[in-house]
Amino acid sequence: MDIEQKQAELIDHFVNQASTLKASALWPLIIEATSHPSLFAFSEILSVPTVAELQGTENSLYLDVLRLFAHGTWTDYKNNAGHLPQLVPDQVLKLKQLTVLTLAEMNKVLPYDQLMQELDVTNVRELEDFLINECMYAGIVRGKLDQLRRCFEVQFAAGRDLRPGQLGNMLQTLSNWLATSDNLLVSIQEKIKWADSMSELDKKHRKDVDDRVEEVKKSLSLKADIDFRGHEEIYSEPGGVMDYEEDRSRPKRRRHPMS
Repeated sequence: MDIEQKQAELIDHFVNQASTLKASALWPLIIEATSHPSLFAFSEILSVPTVAELQGTENSLYLDVLRLFAHGTWTDYKNNAGHLPQLVPDQVLKLKQLTVLTLAEMNKVLPYDQLMQELDVTNVRELEDFLINECMYAGIVRGKLDQLRRCFEVQFAAGRDLRPGQLGNMLQTLSNWLATSDNLLVSIQEKIKWADSMSELDKKHRKDVDDRVEEVKKSLSLKADIDFRGHEEIYSEPGGVMDYEEDRSRPKRRRHPMS
């Protein structure tokens, strides 16, 4: 079973469970969901009406915990630990995994120093073990550990729940991308038209040149023919050139001595 299918089944399970419970009885389910080793999406659970009813009750802290796991990081928890329930070890692990996903959304090259600070890890060996065993083996990220450059190169990261307002920003980004794509398409079409126009002009120019060459050829051929005919007429005219045999047949004149 791939991770997406498993996620979908777990989400359906917890949503159905939350839908059947009263708000006052939801906190154990929230702890279970946020501790589950294969669940990394929580917005569907947040959208259950009975979960929303926790707001303003004595168990509203668990609604805050669920929001933390949907959108927050380990640093967010540390900054607000005084206002939240203490997390169990499985929740701590889960929140650190989610922190890696958040960092991977922002940058595809994560320095070891940044990761160790965000995850409260004290050395590189512990960090690399966490990334391999708890993140890559879990299927939520893929990447390369670069010990020489001391960084984690992210090739894939599972997406987290959308934060409030993030959907609008994504839609705006997509809208801008579509507008840019439309402008690019218009520019490409104009360049294609220009190229077609230049191609037609080039064809016309070549035809004009070919026609001119043919005219020159015909002119030269006609001139050569006229010159040739002129020579023929000169040599064929009577008296024009005396035939050699005719000259030999004429009697020679006798020369008389001068007195």
